[in-house]
Amino acid sequence: MIEIKDLVKFYGAQLVLKDINLKIPDGKFLSIMGSSGSGKSTLLNLIGGMDFPDKGSIVVDGEDITKFNDDKLTKYRRKKIGFIFQFFNLLPNLTVFENVQMPLLLNGQINKSKVYEYIEKVGLKGKEKAYPHQISGGQQQRVAIARALIHDPEIILADEPTGSLDSKTGEEIMELISSLAEESNKTVILVTHEDYIAKYAEEIIKIKDGMIISE
Repeated sequence: MIEIKDLVKFYGAQLVLKDINLKIPDGKFLSIMGSSGSGKSTLLNLIGGMDFPDKGSIVVDGEDITKFNDDKLTKYRRKKIGFIFQFFNLLPNLTVFENVQMPLLLNGQINKSKVYEYIEKVGLKGKEKAYPHQISGGQQQRVAIARALIHDPEIILADEPTGSLDSKTGEEIMELISSLAEESNKTVILVTHEDYIAKYAEEIIKIKDGMIISE
C-alpha cells in the first residue's frame, strides 16, 4: 500500500504539487494523466525517492520514505522500485545482457540464468550481446522493462514509457508492461498524457496545475 498525505512540492517559488492525497493498494495499475508541467512526473519522482517533498508524507508498506536518510533511500530504490523512463536510460557502452543485469549487481547478486530468462520474457532472445545503438527504440524499451523487473521490485514507476515510440510500438510496449505486471502482481504507476496509453490501467487520475482533479 502507498499512502500519500497532504503532499506539497515547490521548485524555487513555483508550486508544483499542492495538497496531494492518494491511496494506491498493492497490485494496482494506476495511470496519472496530465499535460506537460502539471506535476505528474514530479509526483512519480517523489514516490520513487528521487526527490523530497516540502510538506506531507509518502507511506510505503507502513514506512514514511520522506523520513529516510540517503542510505535507506538508496536501498528503497534498489530493492522496492523498478523505473521505466521515456528515453530508456540504457548505458550505451554496455550490452543488452549487461544493462539488464545491472540492478542485480547493485544488489550484490549474480544470476546469469535469470538475466537470460528476463531477456527472453521481453522478446529479445538472441540480442544479449547487442549494444543499445544496434537495436530499435522499441527494443531498447523492452530492455528497460527487463531491467526494471529483474530484481523483483514491488512497485513499477513508468514515466511516459511510450513517449519516444510510434503508436503501434507504444501499444506493444504497454501490452508487455501490463502482462508482466499482472503475472507478478506488481503495483504499477504510469505517467502519461496519452488517453490510449492511460486506458491500459485499472484506474485513471488526472492532475492539473499540481492538483488531482478527478479520481
